[in-house]
Amino acid sequence: MRSLVECVPNFSEARRPEVIAAIVAAIESESRVRVLDISSDVDHNRTVVTLVGEAEGVEAAAFAGIAKAAELIDMNQHQGVHPCLGAADVVPFVPVRETTMADCVSMARRLSERVGRELNLPVYLYAAAALRPERENLENIRRGPEAYQMLKKEIAADPQRAPDFGPKQVGPAGAVIIGARQFLIAYNLYLNTDDVQIAKKVAQAVRYSSGGLRYVKALGLLVNGQAQVSLNLTDFTQTPVARVVESVRREAARYGASITRSELVGLIPQAALIEAARWYLQLDNLEMNHILENRLDEGNKE
Repeated sequence: MRSLVECVPNFSEARRPEVIAAIVAAIESESRVRVLDISSDVDHNRTVVTLVGEAEGVEAAAFAGIAKAAELIDMNQHQGVHPCLGAADVVPFVPVRETTMADCVSMARRLSERVGRELNLPVYLYAAAALRPERENLENIRRGPEAYQMLKKEIAADPQRAPDFGPKQVGPAGAVIIGARQFLIAYNLYLNTDDVQIAKKVAQAVRYSSGGLRYVKALGLLVNGQAQVSLNLTDFTQTPVARVVESVRREAARYGASITRSELVGLIPQAALIEAARWYLQLDNLEMNHILENRLDEGNKE
């Protein structure tokens, strides 16, 4: 069975389709990878690309995407509600099949050294690839809505902000955060209000760092005039999607708000949807082999 690694680079651009097309073309110039999804949000001004392939090809494709983004995106001109440090903001590797987390850590560290050396960009390692314990959590590296501007001031003056690779100075392409992690579900919930403070209070209540649910990160944002709770679920097997949604629903109700719709950013594992169906439909016996398409894929016939 062929080994597979997933890479989910986040680029700080969504309002210029030609720039996104050029970055994706650079990634796809590596023939050993397949781009599975491209998700852009103009309010966040952010595009998430999902690609898979064997390790060597994925690593090469990630470098090509970072290089093209650094060429085409000027962070001094960037505007968007999502925190970001650079043109290629976050680049995680995820083990999928016949690949270990240790393999992805090696990829992340090797790519980081190359980006710092060849592209002259500051690079920070995070999650399982972090070289400093305090950098395991992404939010400790990328701080707040003015993250790029803050880093420009701090990178040379504060030893705690020194990059793991590359120069201690920030140019127009900003910095890159590269890491290795398990599968993450990026999921946004919209509330029936334009009061962003409600979304921020709800996010504070549900995220783990401020006393909420384990394996949940959350921000309250205003997106297209509507309050949004932007979520990252870092281990859906421990904290299921449905539990997070119900927690947001309950907290929003405290302020007279409710969920109007939700959206995925990128892809979601089928197992996460199965668990949500168990929860909401009360199908306690629902298993993967109850799904028609899964049985067909196995070659079973009715």
